[in-house]
Amino acid sequence: MNRIKEVLEEKGITQTWLAEQLGKSYNMVNGYVQNRHQPRLEVLFEIARILRVDPKDLIQSRHK
Repeated sequence: MNRIKEVLEEKGITQTWLAEQLGKSYNMVNGYVQNRHQPRLEVLFEIARILRVDPKDLIQSRHK
């Protein structure tokens, strides 16, 4: 599970914008946001860089 959706909402950023920045399709990014697909580690780090967050902020802890 990831927190990409929550971080996008917190920052007011659209999935379309993120897809453009990543050079990925909207459908691919939507899969990440909806947790249907998990991004490869290097993609997760690129998303964190683009969103200016720590990569750990994009990973949901299972222990809450």
